[in-house]
Amino acid sequence: MITISTDQAKELIYNNKSKIFNVEFIKKDGTHRLMTARLQVKKGVKGVGLNFDPSQHNLITAYDMRKQAHRMINCNNLVSLSANKQKYLISD
Repeated sequence: MITISTDQAKELIYNNKSKIFNVEFIKKDGTHRLMTARLQVKKGVKGVGLNFDPSQHNLITAYDMRKQAHRMINCNNLVSLSANKQKYLISD
């Protein structure tokens, strides 16, 4: 497993385009979450938009494939990432 920084993990997620990836992070309530997700999914989007900019809070909006809904990935608490057939451990 390769160790990378949070910024490198964010870059890998954004450069992954619309391919599926797995990410593990610690949620706001302290529980671990493993998410299978994609970016650039339009399903369920109503065109209203968000009331805030997720990047200012170090969040990434992604489509959770299991829950079939959009969710936020907290980049401050990333643990691991699997993308492009490679596993990464995130540490800062």
